[in-house]
Amino acid sequence: MNLNIRPARPGDAERIAEFNRLLAKETEAKELDRELLTAGVAAMLADPRKGRYYVAEAKDEMVGQLGVTCEWSDWRNGNFWWIQSVYVAKPARRLGVFRALYEHLLLAARRELDVIGVRLYVEHDNQVAQVTYKKMGMTMTGYHVMEVYPL
Repeated sequence: MNLNIRPARPGDAERIAEFNRLLAKETEAKELDRELLTAGVAAMLADPRKGRYYVAEAKDEMVGQLGVTCEWSDWRNGNFWWIQSVYVAKPARRLGVFRALYEHLLLAARRELDVIGVRLYVEHDNQVAQVTYKKMGMTMTGYHVMEVYPL
């Protein structure tokens, strides 16, 4: 598949929000509020401090996305980039879209002097994703995620 990987633009917000909606439905059986979701995506696209998205296009159609946010580590004096909102459209799955997005992200991260690593959350039961991430060289950590939400 011939892909173009590029930073997302504000005009991509609707499609990214729809991909995020599908992601939540497929992986967690959650229905997200479209208005809130679209506003959240638009806010991230408008403010690079919140994060960024990369999109994969084939024949000028968006077929995948990957978001990234930053977390400062005082222990390591650097930023971890957290992969967020990974989604590949069903017809484009198993064709290297995630690999292309991931490799693009790693190259971008390696160009930033303060980025020390890349991390992501993965659902405990999402074995397909876990196998894919392990094939890409990622390893499980010793951490569990805990939260208070909503506040």
